[in-house]
Amino acid sequence: MPAGPAGACPRRIVRARAFVRILPALLVTAGVLYDYFTPAEFTAAPFFTAAPLVAAPLYSLRGTVLAGVLAVGAVLVVHFLLGIVLHVDAVTEVVTVTTAAVLAVLINILVRRGDERLASVREIAEFAQRAVLPEPEARIAGLEVAARYEAAQEDAFIGGDLYAVQDSPHGVRLVVGDVRGKGMTAVAAVATVVGAFREAAEQEATLEGVAGRLERALTRAGTRRDGVEAAEGFTTAVLAEIPHGEDVVRVVNRGHPPPLLLRPDGTLAVLSAEVFALPLGMSELGSPHAPTVQDRFPRGATLLLHTDGLSEARDPRGEFYDPAAWLAGRVFHAPDELLTALVEAARRHTGGALTDDLALLAVRRA
Repeated sequence: MPAGPAGACPRRIVRARAFVRILPALLVTAGVLYDYFTPAEFTAAPFFTAAPLVAAPLYSLRGTVLAGVLAVGAVLVVHFLLGIVLHVDAVTEVVTVTTAAVLAVLINILVRRGDERLASVREIAEFAQRAVLPEPEARIAGLEVAARYEAAQEDAFIGGDLYAVQDSPHGVRLVVGDVRGKGMTAVAAVATVVGAFREAAEQEATLEGVAGRLERALTRAGTRRDGVEAAEGFTTAVLAEIPHGEDVVRVVNRGHPPPLLLRPDGTLAVLSAEVFALPLGMSELGSPHAPTVQDRFPRGATLLLHTDGLSEARDPRGEFYDPAAWLAGRVFHAPDELLTALVEAARRHTGGALTDDLALLAVRRA
């Protein structure tokens, strides 16, 4: 998809915002011209009253007061020049504009207080995300690491996607998952999975053992929930292990999009198992066993784990985004470079807006 239309949208937004910022002054100017050049029975009150009301949600308190003073002052100057300052209609117009200016100041105060509360909520949400999904270190046990969480909704900081990296006696272990549902229930499940993973990664000798610990943790958490979440709550997850001193990577997949292995020469491998395993939290429906997939992980290679917010991103025609096809033949020299390019490509594919949250985790053997 050409980059032109996507790049033009921000420019149009910038121009629209600039126009709205000068709109109060334009309204006052239009009111002056209308009042001065039309017969006395015509009134420009709508122009003058609109000016401070438009300024209220956009300007600071001082700017809103100045817009109101400018509107009232303009009315008085025009009436003075026309010699109708004490006419009934002129006095009514002044009172109307003054009332609108006072209301604009009150609206501005309320809007500013609402913005302060919203900023506080955003700050709390950001701290919550950092607590539940802390940013991994850039280098862990000789590996370069980068993670990215992209929310579909603007200013949304956390949802049901998760990632974690843990250095352990068994190697560097990773998890990327997607919790069914939204809201605080999903956030609680994310905290459960990440907490259980960090403990299990240190103690369990195999990835299958780690997956089993996550299964049991979610089952225990599910017994404390009621309704649909208790019966249908599940989490898709993929776990990976990069042993110390070995050029291999092992993967256990529980109903999640398979990881992608980008080799130094640009070739790509999809680390998918031959047998589909049920997501975490669904062991009552069948065997939870998931086979371990192993592949070479040479120097210069990058392992990419992602949620379905990437692979199920749709373009305006409804076609899914294929990250494997886009990445094939490309070479990236740092994991954060890879994630930035991947997110930009996904946004271009969808026309600039993601329809689902996505979590990305990339690990490169330097």
